[in-house]
Parts: sequence; structure tokens; C-alpha cells
Amino acid sequence: MSNLRDLFVLRPDIIFFNHGSYGACPRSVFDTYQEFQLELERQPVDFMRWRLANLLGEARQALGDFIGAAADDVVFVTNASTGINIVARSLVLEPGDEVLATDHEYGFIDKSWRFVCDKRGAHYIRQTVPLPATSAEQVVEAVWSRVTPRTRVLTFSHITSPTAMILPVEELVRRAREAGITTVIDGAHAAGQVPLDVKAMGADFYVGNCHKWMMAPKGAGFLYARREVQSLLEPLVGGRMAEGAVGSQLVGEREYYGTRDSSAALSVPSAIRFMQENNWPNVQRACHERIRQVRKAFEESTGLAPPVPDGRDWFPQMCILPLPPCDSASLTQRLRDEFMIEIPGTSWNGLQFLRLSVQAYNTQADLDALVEAVAVLLPQVVE
Repeated sequence: MSNLRDLFVLRPDIIFFNHGSYGACPRSVFDTYQEFQLELERQPVDFMRWRLANLLGEARQALGDFIGAAADDVVFVTNASTGINIVARSLVLEPGDEVLATDHEYGFIDKSWRFVCDKRGAHYIRQTVPLPATSAEQVVEAVWSRVTPRTRVLTFSHITSPTAMILPVEELVRRAREAGITTVIDGAHAAGQVPLDVKAMGADFYVGNCHKWMMAPKGAGFLYARREVQSLLEPLVGGRMAEGAVGSQLVGEREYYGTRDSSAALSVPSAIRFMQENNWPNVQRACHERIRQVRKAFEESTGLAPPVPDGRDWFPQMCILPLPPCDSASLTQRLRDEFMIEIPGTSWNGLQFLRLSVQAYNTQADLDALVEAVAVLLPQVVE
């Protein structure tokens, strides 16, 4: 894999291993983004009233082709968290109903579901999926063991945020469909890391980000809904199928929320082209292989085994590196201040990790620098 660092807007003096938090935008995609912003400001009426609907339709078509969805079954939202909240606040939950999730979910999503359940008198259940995980069947059975006759919604991450592992989406969705349970999938980290076919997956609702691993500008996410369940979603602004709306109910009620800058969403086709032009499957394989080598180095230096097996069906371009009990906040701060390495610390059930994201702009020298810096700093912060 040839290094593509010069094609990104990132500062050259930072070793950036935090793509999973906010992504990083290629220069060509960022240029497209700014061109749309300039067009909007030069003639706002022409852009908003006469051109925007068609431009958004073209962008939705490109996105739909990329994630395996019809253009009218997907709509742009600001981010995955917004998409989850649209779904959570629309679904009918009665007192005593249960929403089942795992204990690997993103904190803001946990809070969103808990808020909605508390208002409705429903119960939000966080089922433990133990680590280390050794098989997809183990994960499926751990989740499914908590399903009850009161389970109305099954919601979980495609790729988890705190533990960076792929969950067996297809099998969990299949079981939920057979049991008449609504499925809501948080795919914030999936699009751009793993191939997607959301229609074939069968989930009722799937949300994702374009600004992470798809490398679009910040503020571009998506919400997919099966045509059969789109009527369950309530519009946040306006009413039911506003007069003159065209297309599906999903698009008609959610594409226009009044005046806003849609430039990030309109730049998504440019991000997709960037991946196509740079042989992205090859990039993904190379990034995964580099992560594998770092996992080995950390295991040798810390004696801590990785929490999931060593394969792309468990982690693609992002993984967690276990740490011994330590001041992880100090470790990540010192990595940044002393070595110019940007990498986040995460925690899960009392365990601490570094979460490593590897993207096309990362070199082998970057990874070697991380391993060497942690070797220097970790003994100084161990508790």
C-alpha cells in the first residue's frame, strides 16, 4: 500500500491514530465540500430552492449504491447519534416493554435509549457480552439469552465503539425478525471499514456516519429504514408528508428541515470516488495487517492477550490494545504532548485500552513510533 498522507488535510506533524472518533477528510473531498459552500453563499435562493433537492437525490443514490440500499430508503442526517434518536423517539413503547442492547454500546447512545425508556416506563437492558470473545456463536448466544417475551427492540453496534469489535449482525437480525422484534443497528463505524448491504442484512433501521471511515466532511451521516417500517418514524420538523413532498415517506419527511448547510452530505459522492480511485479494498487489507503486527507487539510487551481473535471478521481497521491498570488519561496526554501521537484511551467494565485506528495515511514508521513511545511511557503511569 502506497502512503496517501499527502492526499489528506491532516497536519503533517501529528501521528494520527484517532480516525475512529472524527475521521479525516481527503483534500479532494474537502475541496468539493468548500465548492458547495461557495455555491450556496453566492446564490442562496437558486441553490436552496431549485438545485438542492436534485443534488441531494444524486448524493443519496451514490450513498445507497455504496451501502446496498435504494436511494429512497436512506436519508442524510447530521450523524449516527441523530439517526438513533430519530428512531428511538419514534417507536411506540409501553410500560414494561424492554429495549435490549449490549454493554459495548457508545455512551451517548446508551443515554439516549435510557432517556426514552424512562419517559415511556420501558426498561433498557444492557446485556453483557464477555471478553475475550472467541466465536460469533458465543456473542449471539450471550445477547439472545436476555431476550424475553417483553423484548420489543434489539439495538446494538455493528462495530462497537469502546471495544472495536464486529458483532454478528446478520444472525442477530435474523433471530429478531423471526421473533417479531424491531432491530435498530448503530453502524457509526461500519461504512468504509466493512462492505455493507443493509437491505440484505434485513435490519429494520440502520444508522451510520459518512464522516468517519467514508472520509466525508463532518456532519454527514445517514438513516436507512426498510420501506415497510418507515411509517413508524415521526417527523422531527413539519408534519406527515408535507405538501409537495416526493419520493418515499422517509425522504419526504426528513430531507428538508428548513435552512441548513447540506454541503457535507453533497460531498459524499466525492468521498466514494476517492475510495474507488485508490483501490480501497487493498488499503483496508494493508491497514488490517499493520494492526495485527501492533497487536502482537503489545501482547509481547504487556503480556495481555488481545480480546478478540486475529481476523478481519473481528476487526478491520480499528482495534483495542489492552493496558495494565494505569493512569490511561496521563498516557494518552503524554503521547500527544511528548511524541505528537493522537490516540484515544477507552475503558470497558473496568478494563483500559488504547483504541488504535489505522488509515491509508498511516505509515509503518508511525506504528513503530507508537510501540516505542508506549514502551517508554507505560512503566511511568502503571498503578
